[in-house]
Amino acid sequence: MKSSKHLSSSAELARKRRELAPDALKAFKAFSAAVFAEGELPAVTKQLIAVAVAHVTQCPYCIKGHTAEALKQGASEEQVMEAIWVAAEMRAGGAYAHSALALETMQHAHSDE
Repeated sequence: MKSSKHLSSSAELARKRRELAPDALKAFKAFSAAVFAEGELPAVTKQLIAVAVAHVTQCPYCIKGHTAEALKQGASEEQVMEAIWVAAEMRAGGAYAHSALALETMQHAHSDE
């Protein structure tokens, strides 16, 4: 499914990025490789975290890329979906937790009456 809202990656876009900021791109790629390398957390776990974060940040490129990489690293489709549900709960939990701001504002509004 292709969204008209988001551009597809292409060799032309990759070339343009490289031309416009080669040093930054090189540094970003090195940083990304270091972050997702095997470490105290297995690479598959890091990709599942990335899938969850990508859903919270709602980055379609990250969702597609990290889902594919999680599967490549050995994650099951069930694990990917479970990571997505964790993201959904965290997103909903943030809304619930921040309701305290609205409740506090309403309390102050009523005390000013």
